Amino acid sequence: MADLTVSATILNVNDDEATRYLTTRTLGMAGYRVLEAATGQEALRLAELERPDVVVLDVKLPDISGYEVCKHLRSRPETASIAVMHTSATYVTPDKKVRGLEGGADAYLTEPFEGEELVATVRSLLRMRRAEQELRRRAEYLQEADRRKDLFLAMLAHELRNPLAAITTAVGILDRRGSADAKEGRMVSIIQRQTNHLARLVDDLLDVSRITRGKVELRQTRLDLRGVLHQVLTVFRPQAEGRKLTLESSLPAVPVWMEADTTRLEQVFTNLLDNATKYTDAGGVISVLVERETRDGRPGAVVRVKDTGIGIRAEVLPLVFDLFSQADESLEYTRGGLGIGLTLVRNLVELHEGRVEAHSDGPGRGSEFVVWLPVLAEAGVEEREVALPELVKRRRHILLVEDNVDARQALQDLLETWGHRVEVAADGLRGVELAMRQPPELALVDIGLPGLDGYRVAEELRAKMGRNIRLVALTGYDDQSRARDAGFDLHLVKPVRPDDLSRLLSEL
Repeated sequence: MADLTVSATILNVNDDEATRYLTTRTLGMAGYRVLEAATGQEALRLAELERPDVVVLDVKLPDISGYEVCKHLRSRPETASIAVMHTSATYVTPDKKVRGLEGGADAYLTEPFEGEELVATVRSLLRMRRAEQELRRRAEYLQEADRRKDLFLAMLAHELRNPLAAITTAVGILDRRGSADAKEGRMVSIIQRQTNHLARLVDDLLDVSRITRGKVELRQTRLDLRGVLHQVLTVFRPQAEGRKLTLESSLPAVPVWMEADTTRLEQVFTNLLDNATKYTDAGGVISVLVERETRDGRPGAVVRVKDTGIGIRAEVLPLVFDLFSQADESLEYTRGGLGIGLTLVRNLVELHEGRVEAHSDGPGRGSEFVVWLPVLAEAGVEEREVALPELVKRRRHILLVEDNVDARQALQDLLETWGHRVEVAADGLRGVELAMRQPPELALVDIGLPGLDGYRVAEELRAKMGRNIRLVALTGYDDQSRARDAGFDLHLVKPVRPDDLSRLLSEL
């Protein structure tokens, strides 16, 4: 064990000169460096200047009490970690000791005390202080490691999204042109599915990091829950059929209105259906049922995602929403994964003030995930009859600013395939130059540009063109608030799916 007297400094505070001398001599003979103060104000000054390890503090002082000195020490971040030992020859009743300890003191000795008792108490306080310092250093190390991990994930995601963006766009072009060769068509479909899977894994990794740091920002709008589920079911139906699974659904006949983030809810139910598909063998059934249910006096909707898959063991069931936990720990590839999907589900549902539960009767008997979300009061008849207008499509003049050669070429080809007129720039300065020469209706701007980055491009264009141009950020960083502050109207995370881009252009 390290010598607790090495480099330890003790501040001895007592207005009685004889007692102060004896305490200082005792501690000095034990090998400590001892400072002295006769008043509370002098004690505070020395504590601020010298940062002692321990303060031996008499309760009764001529200016302010030892209780006040301790309170001041605890209130300042610079001195809050200093160990404090109260001493007293008169205030020795239990209530006084309690007052001292509750006021922040770490120990209390009644005068007169033996030298051995004083030294032993100081050693005990030093051990406690060293242990606290070590814990603090470990916490700071872990916090820094966590920060570096988040930075690494953000940079990794950005680097992964550039090639994914190029592949996604190129596959979108091939898919729309069609193929006379059935085998070639199947290969295109495989590339498309696996690229979407990779993009979802990248998103999930970043979302876990953001949620644990409280960085997820919901963009809530009034929406119909049925529309969200219909979109997710439409995407998953071909996947279920490909695995020879039956996908059933039962949605209400009338809208289920709520204030929620459409993208995040789609992520919740996509993960639940992906989980059900992964753990259900061919011939199985996956069902999605929506019901209204009031909980704790709040109107809500329950979405039940049930499967006839491998089920969950009783001892695993309470842990399924924990990070990196998996119901099936086998090495079978088709049931592998990162173990983060259900963690995202729980956190995103809770951000919407909802709840999620997992149920299973055991191995081989399937699973059921129940999501409860708060809903708005039931709409009137006139609101139920409101229909969304059809999307209007037309050709546009678009500026694309992207430094990644493959991503830029693929996105340009896709936009031109749709009939749009596209100008391209490989850096921010060239992008601003092209926009000023012939103003486009829309600029798609990558954030990670060399020289003049995407945020500065947006600021330049907003300053020079006002609201006469629509700006859309294309990025792997997913910092929506910063994009809005820079002047962007919308924010798309790479890789941008052709359907999402088409919808954006149609809705401008």
